[in-house]
Amino acid sequence: MLLWAAAAGAGGAAHLQDADVDVFDIHSVRRGAEYYVSYCIGCHSVKHLRYSRFAGDYGLSEQEMSKSIMMADARVHDTMQTAMRSRDGEVWFGVAPPDLSLIARARGADWLYTYLKGFYLDPSRPTGSNNLVFFDVGMPNVLWELQGMQKPVYRKTAGVDAIDHLVPASQGKMTEAQFDQAVTDIVNFLVYAAEPGQLQRIRTGKYVLFGLLIFVVLFYKLKKIYWKGIE
Repeated sequence: MLLWAAAAGAGGAAHLQDADVDVFDIHSVRRGAEYYVSYCIGCHSVKHLRYSRFAGDYGLSEQEMSKSIMMADARVHDTMQTAMRSRDGEVWFGVAPPDLSLIARARGADWLYTYLKGFYLDPSRPTGSNNLVFFDVGMPNVLWELQGMQKPVYRKTAGVDAIDHLVPASQGKMTEAQFDQAVTDIVNFLVYAAEPGQLQRIRTGKYVLFGLLIFVVLFYKLKKIYWKGIE
């Protein structure tokens, strides 16, 4: 359950849940890319990431990319672009859906994880849904068929109705555990997309630390040898 810390009408901040991020989990990031293409790229591009870069980093062939990740008319060296035109997005949602290349760096993995799980029914909104983390959000609940719909349970806080938690209103295709994993996969992909170079940076960092550890041991032994006669 998600707890809501502020009055429902005030748009306060929800308690963020921990996202179990691991960009080295190859299967999770691959699944996240597939979910993203299926549910998100219709509105949100990832224009700073090329399909070829993703394929190279996660060991996918061009055939595998074409089958499950690339858009039908895309080529492997293209960037991940949406087919939606900005002016259409402005008409349909009131604002053009943003590119999400850097959203994980701007918002953080925990925010994304809680946001994707935090949609609930709200008949007052044009899309029929609202969000615990981003109150009055213009984005519809695109993952509703996986998660099912949620409805809020209210409590009185200082005389004002506030959302205490969310409960299921309808069943989705996934169990709660399966949906949590699907959201983790999407967040893993977005964290990777925000900085593809982190894979090499982290790998290199481990080698550097290991090398420094070896030098520390060697210098310690040399110190013992040089100071042996003096001691």
